[in-house]
Amino acid sequence: MMTFNLCRLGVLGSLLAGVALPATAETAFNRIATISTVSNMAEGEDQSRPSSAEIISASEDGMTLVYTDSPLGVIGLIDITDPKAPKPLGNVDIGGEPTTAQIIGGRVYVGVNTSESFATPSGKLVTVDLATRAVVAECDLGGQPDSVAKAKDGSFLAIAIENERDEDVNDGALPQMPVGYLVKLPVTAEGADCAALQKIDVTGLAAVGGDDPEPEFVDVNEAGEIVVTLQENNHIVVIGADGAVASHFSAGSVMLEGIDTKTNGRLSFGDSKEALREPDGVKWLDNDHFAVANEGDYEGGARGWTVFRKDGTVVYENGAQLERAIVEVGHYPEGRSRSKGIEPESIEIARFGDVPMGFVATERASVVGVYDMTDPTAPVLKQLLPSGISPEGMVAIPSRNLLATANELDLVEDGGVRAHVMIYELAEGSAAYPQITSAGAADLFGWGALSGLAADPAAAGKLFAVSDSVYGAEPAIYEIDATQTPARIVKKTVVTRGGDAAQKLDLEGITSDGDGGFWLASEGRTDRMIPHGLLHVDAEGAIKAEVGLPAELSAHEIRFGFEGIAKVGDVLWMPVQREWKDDPEGQVKLVAYNTAEETWGAVRYPLDKAGEGAWMGLSELTVHGDWAYIVERDNQPGAAAATKKLYRVALSQMVPAELGGDLPVVTKEEVRDFLPDLAVLNGYTAEKIEGFAVDAAGTGWVVTDNDGVSDSSGETLFWSIGAIQP
Repeated sequence: MMTFNLCRLGVLGSLLAGVALPATAETAFNRIATISTVSNMAEGEDQSRPSSAEIISASEDGMTLVYTDSPLGVIGLIDITDPKAPKPLGNVDIGGEPTTAQIIGGRVYVGVNTSESFATPSGKLVTVDLATRAVVAECDLGGQPDSVAKAKDGSFLAIAIENERDEDVNDGALPQMPVGYLVKLPVTAEGADCAALQKIDVTGLAAVGGDDPEPEFVDVNEAGEIVVTLQENNHIVVIGADGAVASHFSAGSVMLEGIDTKTNGRLSFGDSKEALREPDGVKWLDNDHFAVANEGDYEGGARGWTVFRKDGTVVYENGAQLERAIVEVGHYPEGRSRSKGIEPESIEIARFGDVPMGFVATERASVVGVYDMTDPTAPVLKQLLPSGISPEGMVAIPSRNLLATANELDLVEDGGVRAHVMIYELAEGSAAYPQITSAGAADLFGWGALSGLAADPAAAGKLFAVSDSVYGAEPAIYEIDATQTPARIVKKTVVTRGGDAAQKLDLEGITSDGDGGFWLASEGRTDRMIPHGLLHVDAEGAIKAEVGLPAELSAHEIRFGFEGIAKVGDVLWMPVQREWKDDPEGQVKLVAYNTAEETWGAVRYPLDKAGEGAWMGLSELTVHGDWAYIVERDNQPGAAAATKKLYRVALSQMVPAELGGDLPVVTKEEVRDFLPDLAVLNGYTAEKIEGFAVDAAGTGWVVTDNDGVSDSSGETLFWSIGAIQP
């Protein structure tokens, strides 16, 4: 378990509101709240508009968060006086696209992009009164601002004027004028001193596009020195307290070992690649060291993060270590393998008690790595925090033992979850996440999109899961040891046909065949040439038999096919997810296949009524005792989620009738509402519960499908609902 020991943290005065803790108490960061950007929209506003939470900062007392929302052209404010119950304070229109907001005293200083085009960039610094939420001043910055940082004593702001390139011109290659630069702007008791603005030239320094520097991210140390990353130039510059360039150097490259470089529907981590760092986020550790997140741009992306001495010496290189740890918790974005993998985007440094900590946010994996930075030459990974979709910015509030992330992706146009801010607290206890991991396995193997669950008929806590078409080039069966906390995926078995990984499968269900092998249900999607059907595999995953659908079924199919499988004697039962063409509205089939007689039949199952704009369907079927247990859910995530339930149907009612005729309708009984279970991690409600099984001891287990981290936070929830009465 990756957690902290309080004896290393010293006295944390605000921890648990001053409650004294044993000197050896275990502590960890856990998420305590999530708040959507939609909550900051005023009554009557169009909530279907895309919004975002990008760069986030905190007030000096740690009671207010401010984030930038470029789609709406506003900054959003959140009251976190009670961090477990954050309250929206509304949006402030700042007359352009906000890039970063910093709070000094009672004022918010916002970098605002007002550019009409890439060729004619412009921008301003907007000052907002925090109490009245009114714009009180503006400064012309002469170009397009990106990052804004403040001096530790609040005496000045450092602003990266990027003047970013047009990626559609000359394949995005540099140079593209006008050039970027750095702004140093004094701040007095009256506000920003626009007349004293200092423009700092950083041209002619980088070997890559040196005549067109594009400053990306800035930070200021205790000595008043500014570090700035030139991401596209793969260069780093340190500005002295006098405003002159003190040092500069190439960010260099990294040889990455044990990574996946092919976007091919297969998780394989045996590749190597040399990549330019092209750093994005940067934060000082102390007056001599800083850390950078190597997101990469059009020619690089080193997938990890690096600690530099300010003279350019590398004192620590993470390489692929963070990415490989993320693979173990199922958050690896296979769709980004050819590009930049997990894409570390931002970095935060703060001292909690006596321990300096580093936080690394990965945009594509939606994970924050938490590090003990006591020795900057050997950081220690302590936790992996689940973030929202695409974390863009973070802010630590050590005085209150808090961390907040801003998660930028808004899926409103796809009917998905909205952009949001998440809040975490360092407190006594163990890490609540991950709930399932492959850490400890002899070899690194990827996993995700768990879409079906089954129990070993003889061993309590021994389960099996399958992955769906996200990893279509390597369909797999995963063995799970649920007796450990977190549960451990101990083995991955690839489903094979003729000795090679089977293709054209969409595995959505698994059940034991009683002889050491399995029956699998492939949902199918004929518009992608993936057939509906059943597969019988041995213990090594080799396909022994394949059973296609009879004409009476296939004539009426749509893409939403079998979503689970269970075996009762010689009969296999498969729930069809949604109504097919021959089904009455609100009813779906439970299909039966007799393996001995090779005959088909079905009954009908009545669905709950779906909410407006949603559909209802089935996700799993398992048999225990005299009952079939069925997962029924809507297709809504987040605040729109309304139905995620477990029902049961008496096996005595499941007498299959002949296909093509009248089918009997079964009666269902509600067993459990899963919505409270899905809320225990204080994130947004997951859309897809796709696995349920009852183990040999009669314990019920549930797993969610993380969609392979595609338009998803990547979180996989795995938990027990206790004993299931037979």
